Amino acid sequence: MTNTVTLLAFPGVQSLDVSGPLDVFAEANRFLAPQDHYRIEVLGVERGLMACSNGLQIQAQRHFSDSSGALDLLLVAGGPSLLRQDFGEELNVWLRAATQRARRYGSICNGALLLARAGLLDHKHVTTHWNDAAALGALCPTARVESDRLFIQDGALYTSAGVTAGIDLSLFLLAQDHGGEVALNVAKRLVVFTQRAGGQSQFSPFLTPYVEATSAVAQVQDHVLSHLAQDLSVAVLAGIAGMSTRSFSRVFVRDAGATPAEFVESARVDAARVMLENSALPLKTVAYQCGLRDAQHLRDVFKRRLGVSAQQYRLHFGIPREPG
Repeated sequence: MTNTVTLLAFPGVQSLDVSGPLDVFAEANRFLAPQDHYRIEVLGVERGLMACSNGLQIQAQRHFSDSSGALDLLLVAGGPSLLRQDFGEELNVWLRAATQRARRYGSICNGALLLARAGLLDHKHVTTHWNDAAALGALCPTARVESDRLFIQDGALYTSAGVTAGIDLSLFLLAQDHGGEVALNVAKRLVVFTQRAGGQSQFSPFLTPYVEATSAVAQVQDHVLSHLAQDLSVAVLAGIAGMSTRSFSRVFVRDAGATPAEFVESARVDAARVMLENSALPLKTVAYQCGLRDAQHLRDVFKRRLGVSAQQYRLHFGIPREPG
């Protein structure tokens, strides 16, 4: 079934907020059967040509008011002038109705400001460009705004951090639709990483669910990430949290949205990905240092979690090395 990706643009939009996500879905069509292809559409806040923040001019296929049908994915782009731009109540009304019709919706960068002005982020867990996080919080005080996340899913709502994080979000959405292997192939085509090093998170946002620093299990997650090769059974982790195993498991699932075992495996796979990208260590060494028992266990987990083998992942994303 064809999915439609609809992106809302406006005068002053950041061009990469438009082209980055759309290129992800356009490239995905190379790897999908024709019946699964994405259909891409740009809606405009204005009719005719619109100048992007860098001077590039784009033209939407339709004005937003001409779109009234069901939507698979609606994304609102951002731009440096959005802090002072307000496109009026007509757009706000349309956004409220459109998101009701959409299977999934969200924002790229500070496009979250447009969603907030339409009243769509109340009591939601969201992110945006770090420089606009305070402004978003002031505009929508009931939203839980995090400035150090590449993207956040809250039900059908997806928000991303600044500019290129829209590509990260789009790869995540693509993986939800068609699996990790398609997302990895698209990332390779675009020559981008599926895991960011430094900055907003040392570990991949695709796999590892984090909790708030104030959560009772936050110190447990820190322990896991620092002791991946050690015994990380539920009993051990519950002891670190000072809880019974039953209470600990219940609180962990409540706060992290995953079981302790799922979190541990995700963290170990993320660490293995970093090692496969940045070293030539044998698979058995990577597995041991990440707590994944042996090379076969590493292969099995990668195939199940990412849809590709550990060796394929290294070939796709490892740093090229000179022979000899």
